[in-house]
Parts: sequence; C-alpha cells; structure tokens
Amino acid sequence: MGEVSHRWPQFLPGGKVVLFTSTTHGINYEDADAMVQVISTGEKKRVLRGGFHTRYLPSGHLIYIHDDTLFAVPFDLKRLETSGQPIPVLEQVRNDNGSAGAQFSFSQSGSFVYVTGRGVTNLFSIYWLTSDGRMQPLRETPAAYLAPSFSPDGKSIAFSIAAGGRRDIWVYSWERDTLTRLTFTVDDLNTWPAWTPDGKRITYTVTTGAGSFNISWKRADGVGDAQHLIEAKSSLPQQSWSPDGRTLAFVEINPDTNADIMTLSVEGDEKTGWKPGPAKPFLNTPANEFFPAFSPDGHWLAYMSNESGHYEVYVRPFPGPGGKWQISTGGGAFPEWSPNGRELFYRTLENKIMVANYSATGDSFRAEKPRSWSDVQIFDIGFFERNFTLHPDGKRIAVLKAPAEAQAGATKVTFIFNFFDEIRRKLASQP
Repeated sequence: MGEVSHRWPQFLPGGKVVLFTSTTHGINYEDADAMVQVISTGEKKRVLRGGFHTRYLPSGHLIYIHDDTLFAVPFDLKRLETSGQPIPVLEQVRNDNGSAGAQFSFSQSGSFVYVTGRGVTNLFSIYWLTSDGRMQPLRETPAAYLAPSFSPDGKSIAFSIAAGGRRDIWVYSWERDTLTRLTFTVDDLNTWPAWTPDGKRITYTVTTGAGSFNISWKRADGVGDAQHLIEAKSSLPQQSWSPDGRTLAFVEINPDTNADIMTLSVEGDEKTGWKPGPAKPFLNTPANEFFPAFSPDGHWLAYMSNESGHYEVYVRPFPGPGGKWQISTGGGAFPEWSPNGRELFYRTLENKIMVANYSATGDSFRAEKPRSWSDVQIFDIGFFERNFTLHPDGKRIAVLKAPAEAQAGATKVTFIFNFFDEIRRKLASQP
C-alpha cells in the first residue's frame, strides 16, 4: 500500500486488534487512513479515510480529527467496520496534522477533555539567529520547510518544501533572493538535502510513490537528470559527505540492529561519470544511531545515539577503529561541525543550541564542557526533524520560525461530561 508511517496505536477491547493512523507520504495527515491489524494473523484493513489520531470509544464509536474538527462514527468491533456516515462533534480541537497528534483524552465512563484551538501550522519562515539572541528574517515567506542545509560557500540554502501531498528539494540563493526548484518527480517525497563539499551537487533521500527508498543526487544548478546512488532500506537516510567528496555517510534502518550508520564510496568525476560502490556498515550496534556528520578534516564522525537510554551526541574516529567520546550532556541531536575546526554544535532536547570546543591529536579527541551558544529556544517541529543549520562562517545559524499564533500555544482546556451520550444524541438526529 506504500505506507511510510504508522502512528498513535491503540489496542481495541480484547487486546487482539490494534487501531492506528497510517499515511503513504508523511507530509500532512489530513488525508491519512485509520487502519486495524489483527495481531495473531497480521491481517490489516483500512476502516477510515481522511483523518488522523483515530481512537475507539467504549461507546462503540471511532473519533478522529479532520480540519480542526472532531468527527465520530459507529464502529462494529466484530466486523471491524464502520457503519453510517461520520458526523462532526466538536470544532476547534487543538491538533498537529504534521505529526498526526491531537490534544484530547477520554475516560471509560464517558468524560472527555480537550484543548481548544486550531491546528498547529506546519508553515514556517527562515530566520537568522546569532549567539546574542538576535533574530532577523532570512526568508520570511512561509512554507513547509524542513531540513535546511547551507551550501559550502554559504550563499545558498537547500531545504525540502511540502505542498500538495508531495515534497521537493529547493535551493534559495539568499543574497539574490531567488528560489529554485531542484526536483520534479510527481509521486515521490524528496527530503534531507546534503551538499557535496565542492557545492556542485545536492544529495537527497527519495521515498517513491510505490513505497521504496533511494538516495539520489543532482547538480545544484538543476542541469541534467538525477542519479540514483543506492537503493535504501528505510526512509531515514540522513546524510553527510566526507571533505574529499568520496564517502557518503547515511542512516539505514536494520531490523536486527535498529538504525545503523552506513558509508558509501563514490568514484569518478563530472567528465567520466560517477560510480557508487557497495554500502558498508560503519556503526551497527543494538542502539539507534542517527545524523552522522563528518568533521572538517574528515578524521572524525559525530552522530547521535540512544545507547545510554536517551539520545546524546558522540564522536568516533573515521574510518576507525578507535575510541568513542560523548559530547553532549542531558541530551543532544543534530551535530554540526564549525568549519574553523574548533567547535561542534548540536541541538538540545529543549531546542536550544549548544557548542563544545574540541581539540584532536592523532587518534585522541578532547571536547570541553558544552556551553549554551544562545539562550533562544528555537521552534519545536519534532525531535527527528531538522530545524536549524549552521552557516559556514560559524557565527550565525538559520532556524525555522513558526507564526506568532503557533508559538503562543493553547490557553483553554475544556471538560465535557456524559460525552458518549452527546455523540449518540447527535448521531440519532442525523437524517
């Protein structure tokens, strides 16, 4: 069915069937499906279209969110089917269609509680952030930007933009204020752009409409066709190039060892063509390892791992073997090296930017205690979503900034008693 994400599972009464939200593209869950799966057989079927955060109520109904509104429809537990047409029950229920989440809950006796408000926007602007906390517009036009990445010369920034059920890679030349679309495939999701060190090409992850994955690259000026570098096993191959442009580090989900860091060698040149070699594991432990980042000299690889029970930033020598050094304390993600060869940046779990000075001699790496780079808490768009990128000058960062109403959050919680009776009454009044 080409599904790329399953979210918000719930056991149905009896504990033999799971209800969950499913999507084929993972951009906006307004058109997601509610699915059920029988645990003993693995049989799976769609029970609803066009909504998210579907939950089963003890009253025998399914409820879900669509267009900021809570809908309800009767559900037959034996046949695992809905009956009749869904009806709107509550308007302005706080939600996030980018993560399929919604802010409501209910008791077994029929009480209901929810946060009022409209859905959290997935549209952002891009702002400069400096260490003293000042923010200035870089690209104020709102769009569904994700995973920004500066070109090596710092004059352009690549990102993905979601629109119309698809996601493409775009390049913004901020000095000239020009936005150029790089990918044009109709049914694919193109994400996680990464520049080659010479700035001539952009690598990105492709999730096809058929549900397969690959890593491709294309000339940054848009000339020519894209070239597939490798078929991937998962939709999370975040990438980083070694400084010589010959080795690509990426992430691959392995059913035996979770998220692994892999490397891919690429030989050739622009005249004779490029030939990728086989993928090789760099780090495949029982833990999850994400977001690899090569150091400016190519001798070290930073990454994030949950080997301690929570996610921290670590550094290992490349290509290894050798030691391992923990950089972050209290949680960290998205490591980025400063081109000056002295600083390693990362984002905390609270969405603040930290930096650690380091020195390296031979096979020994020494990092100083991380310090806060800025007191500004950048907007949270999800733990595994990249919402910042360091400019090559090492002095400023581009961050995603949501509209003021999204940053303000919710202000009102509403309780409803005898909620199940209210649903029955509204369904009975339908023609």
